[in-house]
Amino acid sequence: MHVALREIHDSDLPVFFRQLNDPESLRMAAFTPKDPADRDAFDAHWLRLRSSEVVLRTILADGDVVGSAAVYGEPGEREVTYWVDRAYWGRGIATAALRALLTVVPERPLYARAAADNTGSRRVLEKCGFQQTTTARGYAQARGEEIDEVVLTLRG
Repeated sequence: MHVALREIHDSDLPVFFRQLNDPESLRMAAFTPKDPADRDAFDAHWLRLRSSEVVLRTILADGDVVGSAAVYGEPGEREVTYWVDRAYWGRGIATAALRALLTVVPERPLYARAAADNTGSRRVLEKCGFQQTTTARGYAQARGEEIDEVVLTLRG
């Protein structure tokens, strides 16, 4: 499967919205919007992101839109995030997409966060060179409770 990144197109947003509303994906991501089904809030969020300094990319697998990847935050504190459609989990797409994103944004350190029980996402980050540096607790909107999360760092 060929994985590539490209700039985000308006036509990608309905796909991202559908992906954001998959119950299993929400549970695994944990730290999600308060109401993922609120399309107005979703559109406003993406409008803000696309007009900011956030590095945003659409993830393509064999030409199909399968997710998104981004780097955001202040220099020295920038974080990576990604979302891959559940139908594509376990195929190496997130790892390939994150590796590609890391070539677009060469600055280091970069950080990432994941629910402590999200072993798939943690493994993607570790394959890309991130190492766990600390743990934290945070309110996971998608789970309706405070949960453990891991913070990982990619150094130069």
